[in-house]
This record gives sequence, structure tokens and C-alpha cells, in this order.
Amino acid sequence: MVEYEPPKHEEKTDKKREELKGKVLHLKDLVSYADGTVASRMVISRKAGNITLFSFDENEGLSEHAAPFDALVTILEGECEVWVSGPTYRMKEGDTIIFPANVPHALSAITKFKMSLTMIRE
Repeated sequence: MVEYEPPKHEEKTDKKREELKGKVLHLKDLVSYADGTVASRMVISRKAGNITLFSFDENEGLSEHAAPFDALVTILEGECEVWVSGPTYRMKEGDTIIFPANVPHALSAITKFKMSLTMIRE
């Protein structure tokens, strides 16, 4: 289980993110699996918010945490289990959930899986 760390906003423009603009993308292809860990790739980083892609190896996850803003999570590939302040949900490719601001949540890989996280700051 990986300890969650919120993404840091970066003022400078990242060349790799710039190369994504104006192209048709398959989000799940933009982040690779890494054995025994969680990998991430930020595709948009602005003062208003971030869009970050994650890949989780089987049995990996993010520990319980809360964020100060709502977070939209969409599963791009594979399956995971999501806990949101009580209820637990099994999610698969195409499923989306909104983690409410300041509400504890966690997730764990059932299989290898990839997800997109969109966080908009107020």
C-alpha cells in the first residue's frame, strides 16, 4: 500500500505534457505498469487543478486519505476496490466515482489497473 501524496502544482511547462496537446490520445497508454508499485503521470497541471494518470500493480493501492477538493476517478483498465467513508465498491474499466472533498477514501488493486484522477481546485 502506497501512502498518498497529493500532486504538487508545477508552474513551468513540462515538455512531455506539451507534446500531448492537439493529438488523439488513449489515456491508458500514457502510463506504464511498474512491478510491485504505483506509477503516475501528470498530463495537465494548472492552478485550477490537475489530471493525473496512475497504474497500480496487483495488490497495490493508496492508503486512506482525504483531499481538500472533490476528485473524479475513472478506471481505464483492470479492476480495483474503492472505499469511501464506509461503503466499498468494486470498480472496473469505464466506471467513475467522485471522492467528496474532505471525506476519507482509499483504493486497492484487485488486478493490475489504471485510472485517471481529475482534481479541480476551488
